[in-house]
Amino acid sequence: MSLEVFTSTVREKVGDNSNLGATLKFAFNEGGVLFIDGKASPNTVHNNDEPAQCTVKVSQDDFSALLARKLDPMTAFMSGKIKIEGDMGVAMKLGRLFG
Repeated sequence: MSLEVFTSTVREKVGDNSNLGATLKFAFNEGGVLFIDGKASPNTVHNNDEPAQCTVKVSQDDFSALLARKLDPMTAFMSGKIKIEGDMGVAMKLGRLFG
């Protein structure tokens, strides 16, 4: 999947109100970011590299597997496939967001 496909897929999942209540950034190992502003009303999803309360570092392949529910977020974290910086509480809401 490309960054554009990731962005549109996540935008659809987030909708107008994700109940995330925070900012979250996925920083891809290959370059590029996907930013979710769960504080904005309506919520926004874009590719601008802005400061976020939580940053998830992940490869595009692993992110694709997460979106497809083929990779469990907790398993990905425990095995080092994703690295989390910042507010871990925001990261814990991801299962709900992508469920």
